[in-house]
Amino acid sequence: MSVARIDARFAELKAQNRAAFVSYIMAGDPDLDTSFDLLKGLVEAGADIIELGFPFSDPMAEGPIIQLAAERSLKNGTRMADVFALASRFRESDAKTPLILMGYMNPVENMGYPAFAEACAKAGVDGVIVVDCPPEEAERLIDALDAADVALIRLITPTSDDNRLKTLVKRTKGFVYYVSVAGVTGVKEADAEGIREAVSHVREVANLPVVVGFGIKTPERAAEVARIADGSVVGSVLVDAVAKSLLENSPSNTKVLETASLLAQAVRNARN
Repeated sequence: MSVARIDARFAELKAQNRAAFVSYIMAGDPDLDTSFDLLKGLVEAGADIIELGFPFSDPMAEGPIIQLAAERSLKNGTRMADVFALASRFRESDAKTPLILMGYMNPVENMGYPAFAEACAKAGVDGVIVVDCPPEEAERLIDALDAADVALIRLITPTSDDNRLKTLVKRTKGFVYYVSVAGVTGVKEADAEGIREAVSHVREVANLPVVVGFGIKTPERAAEVARIADGSVVGSVLVDAVAKSLLENSPSNTKVLETASLLAQAVRNARN
C-alpha cells in the first residue's frame, strides 16, 4: 500500500476533523526488541503515524537528545538491515499505521537507491524523510522510491522562500513536514500562532497535508499546533524518556508510552 496508506490515514483524520499525532523513536534505542515493543505500544497509545529513525554517526539536524539516541543505537550494533527487519516485524502486526523512516543520506548511499527503495517496500515502509538530501540531487532517489511506491517526504523550514518551496514540494508525496523553528531538534519550542500563516501557505503550494515538528514538547503545545496543522510531530521528548529510563534502570516502555498517551490525547481533543 505504501503511499496509499498515508493518504488513507489523512483522509480518515480529516473526516474526523482532527490532526495526526506523529511520534518518533530511534530504531535500536535502547535495543531492537524494545523498539518493537515501543512501535506497537505507540499505536495503542494513540499514534496515528510513526517515524522510525535510522541511526547515523553525524545527524546534523538533531539536538543532543536524538544524537545520543543514535549513538546508543550504533553502539548496540544496529545496522540498516536491522532497521528494515524491525519495520517488517511491525508491519506483520499492524497493516494500517503509516511508518516513515527518517535519517540521513550516507546509509542510503551505501545501500544504493534501488536497494534502499526495494527494502523499504518489502518491509512495509510507507515513506522516507532524508534530512540532508537536497532536491537538486534527489531525482535518482525519487525515481527509485516512486518505482517502489514509497513516498519521499520533504522538510520545509521557516527560511524557505517561495521559489525554494516550489522546488522542495516537487514530487513530494504523502505529506510535508514543516520545521517550526530554526536550528536542531529538541532545543527551541514551537510558537503555534507564529506558524499559522506559513502552514497555510505551504499546504496551498504543496496541495498536501502539513505536519509540524521540531519544538513540540508538551501536550498543550501539541494541541495548539494540531488546531493549525494537519499533524503534530513529537520526537525528542519521547526519545528523552528512553534515556531517562536507562538512567533510572527502569523499563523504557512505561515512561515513553505514558508520555505518548498524554500527547495523543491532547492532539485528538484539540479541535473539540
